[in-house]
Order: sequence, then structure tokens, then C-alpha cells
Amino acid sequence: MAGDAKKLQPIIVKKIKKGGHAAHGGAWKIAYADFVTAMMAFFLLMWLLGSTTEGDKKGIADYFQSPLKIAMAGGSGSGDSSSIIKGGGESLSMTHGQVKRGDVEQTRDTFALRKLKAEQVRAEVARLEDLKEKIEKKLAADKSLDAVRSQIRLEMTRDGLRIQIVDGDNRPMFASGSAVVQPYMRDLLRAIGGVLQEVPNKLTLEGHTDSQPFAAGDAAYGNWELSADRANSSRRELVAGGLSGQRVLRVQGLAASMPVEPTAPEAPVNRRISIIVMNRDAENRVYHQTPEAMPLSDQEAITAAMPMPGKVADKAALRDAAVAETPGAQAIEAMQSQAGVPAAKSPSRP
Repeated sequence: MAGDAKKLQPIIVKKIKKGGHAAHGGAWKIAYADFVTAMMAFFLLMWLLGSTTEGDKKGIADYFQSPLKIAMAGGSGSGDSSSIIKGGGESLSMTHGQVKRGDVEQTRDTFALRKLKAEQVRAEVARLEDLKEKIEKKLAADKSLDAVRSQIRLEMTRDGLRIQIVDGDNRPMFASGSAVVQPYMRDLLRAIGGVLQEVPNKLTLEGHTDSQPFAAGDAAYGNWELSADRANSSRRELVAGGLSGQRVLRVQGLAASMPVEPTAPEAPVNRRISIIVMNRDAENRVYHQTPEAMPLSDQEAITAAMPMPGKVADKAALRDAAVAETPGAQAIEAMQSQAGVPAAKSPSRP
């Protein structure tokens, strides 16, 4: 019976039904999109920071620190706009937003710059006038220089203060045909060098001779070399008197190209040494060679080259200068013969 009971025991089969997964939502896509957007914004911010100048960064920082001050003062910190009214531009009727200052014509007020320039010029002229008085007092106080005082000429020119030391009839500055400085000339130059050390202006030294040529002519040692050597000898005496060598800007020899007495080219007064205490405009013309600093016309250039500044060159002087630059008849015939052109008769000069 027991065996039958076991046989009759029902067999229970457990079937487990596996339910399907719930449908996946789009929450992860939204999170991923937010992440990508944040990364794009981050890299965009890094790019903007890398391409922004330090001035713009400072303007932005100042704006957040004091926005009202930046808005009233304008500038790059306020959006580089031409109006403090947002969207107003130059007038309230404009609707296209702010306008860059670079796109709006701004009238530049140069009155302050001109006033500052005028003040600088007046101060420089006053300093050079004071230097002129100091040199005159220095020469008057030294009794040993009384004999050469009449050979010194002080004058204000467009380039600054010009100190000219000319030859006297019986008192030359140098030995004839030589660059050796005479003793009284040495004392004079050293006295002037001590006074010139008191001002910061640069100096130009020019040597001049008369028109009397050397026996060997211009092909050998001539007036050009002699005038340059005399100017350099004068420079050495100025330095020996206390002048700094760094103060000398130019040393040049002009031979007989700029005589004081054009009608008497061999006069002793044409043999001279010129010391120019240069003003700022003259220094700028040497350093930069700016077109604005150069003379505006040939007439002004000739006037500036005349020994007496401010004296307008007359027509006769201009005509003589033009004739001096014109090739002679023999030179013209030589050029014509080289070119194979038959020589023509040149008109006679009156």
C-alpha cells in the first residue's frame, strides 16, 4: 500500500514564467547630450580666453568690479561701443546695436599736443639763450681771451645756437694749410667746452676754409680734407675742456662751399669753425630724416644753407648757384662726342 501511495502521489511541475524587461527610456540620452553641450561650452570658453588680449581681459574684469564706472568711461571694457546706450549707437533711432569706435569717425583734438610742443620749444629756446649768456660771461671774465673775443660770433639759428670762431687778419686759428690748433685757440675751445657740458644738447662741428686751393689741386690733399681735420681738432680741444665725447653728433668739413663773404671767397673771415648746439628738431632730422622735418621747398633749403639765418637768398645768388651746377661747354661737347651726337653751338652768356 505504501508503494501504491507513492505511485499515486501527484507530480508537481513548477514552471517559472520569465517576464520581459521594462521598456528603456531616453533619460540617458538627455544626460549624454547635456555632457556634450557642457564640454562644447568649455572648449568654446577656452578658445575665447586664448584669443582675447590682455587689455580686453582687464576690461572685462574691471566691468564686473565696477560696471557703472566702465560704462560711463567707455572703452573696450564696455563693449567698444560709441555710445553708452545699449543698442543706441550714435542716436536713439539706431536699432542695429552697438557700433565699434573704429567704424565711427572721431575728431582728434590735437590742441593739447600742439600746446605741449610749443611749451617744449619755448623751454628749449630759453635754455639756449641762457647758454649764450653764460658763454658771453665766461669769455668776458677771462682776460686772457680778450684778444680773440672779436673773432667769436654767437647767433640763434633754426638748428639751435651757433658758435662761430673766425680767423682774424693777424690772428689765425690754425697754421697755414695745417690742422694744428694755435695756443690761444686751444684756450678758447677748452673754455667753451666746459660751458657746453652744462647742457644736454647734441653738437655739430663744421670746418670751413677759404677758396684758395692747394698747389696739388683737388686730386690730393685739399680744402675738403683740411676743413674736416680742423673740425676734428676742435672737437678734441672741446673734449679736453670737459665736454663729453658722446655729446658730439657730427663732425664735418665743408671746405669753401658756404662762405660768409661770397663776394670775397679768399677773405680770412671765411676760415672758421662752427659749433652748433642742436635743438630737438635738428637732432630728429639727423636721426630719423623725416620728410616733415626737411625744408618744404628749394628756396627754403637754400635759405637754411646761407651763413646768415633768416636772410632770404636773392635772385642773383640763386642764379649763380644754378650756373655753378651747370656743366661747362667742354664737358657737354665731350659727352656729345661719346654719344656720337654732333656738337652744336652753345649760346653765349651775357
